[in-house]
Amino acid sequence: MKVHVANHPLIAHKLTVLRDERTDSPTFRRLVEELVTLLAYEATREIRTHTVELTTPVTRTKGLKMAEPRPVVVPILRAGLGMLEGMSKLMPNAEVGFLGMVRDEKTLKASTYANRLPEDLSGRHVFVLDPMLATGGTLIAAFHYLLDLGATEITAICILSAPEGVKAMENEFSGSKVPINIVTGALDEKLNEHGYIVPGLGDAGDRLYGVV
Repeated sequence: MKVHVANHPLIAHKLTVLRDERTDSPTFRRLVEELVTLLAYEATREIRTHTVELTTPVTRTKGLKMAEPRPVVVPILRAGLGMLEGMSKLMPNAEVGFLGMVRDEKTLKASTYANRLPEDLSGRHVFVLDPMLATGGTLIAAFHYLLDLGATEITAICILSAPEGVKAMENEFSGSKVPINIVTGALDEKLNEHGYIVPGLGDAGDRLYGVV
């Protein structure tokens, strides 16, 4: 499993504003969108392409286009929805699916309550959008679900990650024959006793959409 922490001054600046408890929801949503576009740029460095021939206004030449089948982008409901627009701006031709995952606040284990995905993901590179990699439970459950559908490669894009979550992912998928990747804006200090990332930024879903 590969883990990439996207160390970039623009990412660090936007993360600083996101962490501030005074940042309102509209500003939070806009910054998440901008951050995801920057992280998606890193996450798609090795995306599959094929060579095509074309004619410019000057001459014939060759270029690259994304290979078929197209990648699939899967936001984890609900907080992952706030990341979708930023990803779609970079890859407007990607297909979009959805996974509804809920974490039990006592056991911290995740379960699937809804999905909208192709029945067969064979040959597909799947990009999973989830703002926080905390305990790792949600992403582990989501990855197994996608692997069971035949995903050929899975990349998670997370705004923040905790060392405990990264370690759990590494332990779970160390023997996987399918490439597993994590791209994150920062690797924070730890999890607290409630399973929240420290220093973190609070509950991403609540800060995106308000408390319901």
